[in-house]
Amino acid sequence: MTQDAGIRTTALARRLTAPNPGPMTLDGTNSWLIGAPGQQDVVVVDPGPADRGHLAALAAAGRTVLTLITHRHADHTEAVDDFHALTGAPVRAFLAEFCRDADPLVDRETIEAAGCRIRVLHTPGHTSDSVSFHLPDDAPAADGGAAVRAAGSVLTGDTVLGRGTTMLDHPDGSLGDYLRSLQRLAVLGEALVLPAHADVREDVEAVCEELLEHRMQRLAEVREALRVLGRAATLEAITARIYVDVPAHVLPAARSSVGAQLAYLGF
Repeated sequence: MTQDAGIRTTALARRLTAPNPGPMTLDGTNSWLIGAPGQQDVVVVDPGPADRGHLAALAAAGRTVLTLITHRHADHTEAVDDFHALTGAPVRAFLAEFCRDADPLVDRETIEAAGCRIRVLHTPGHTSDSVSFHLPDDAPAADGGAAVRAAGSVLTGDTVLGRGTTMLDHPDGSLGDYLRSLQRLAVLGEALVLPAHADVREDVEAVCEELLEHRMQRLAEVREALRVLGRAATLEAITARIYVDVPAHVLPAARSSVGAQLAYLGF
């Protein structure tokens, strides 16, 4: 086992990106390795797709004592059984169907493992089971853990991405839940954002405020589309009017998000 595996992103977190880049996964799905400096034990967040090389690298990065899941989508959960068999570590998720030898996650609980405190925050919206993991004792990697950032870091899964905006997987995901989740994460202030896709972002409060503003703009566009096209307009027609320059392969995700916005508006 080696502590050198993965990209050291903060004092407590290393990142290994799965080889599954694409329109929805961006550069690929980030698996996170959580552990205090000098610890052999690690907590793995989102083992990702069932890629043997990726799982072997995760297993070699330390002694996995726990696997955590941010949400149900396959690019995060496909490898659950393979990684469980490889490491023997229990798996915890918000949904019982993805747990192995352990209980489901509970909102606001604190997990102590691998020398770290991990606070569980239920942050639905992208999906109903989405959770984020707050590391209150984390610090930027350059500080070597000496100067602890007041708000630490937060692993946001797909709730907050490293770039762009997330898809709301309607009807399981909902805009009302998503807006409340952004407001909840914003309370963490200057915490670093450790997303499941793309790069780290600074200041979760500022990022969430930006995303909230973007969603309000989208809602205004949906209202305008309904005014122009009529209340009987189809989901496809509304999506086509709003997402003019979106490539065809991204349109299903755009339609899902528009569906969530229409439901939020009572349509």
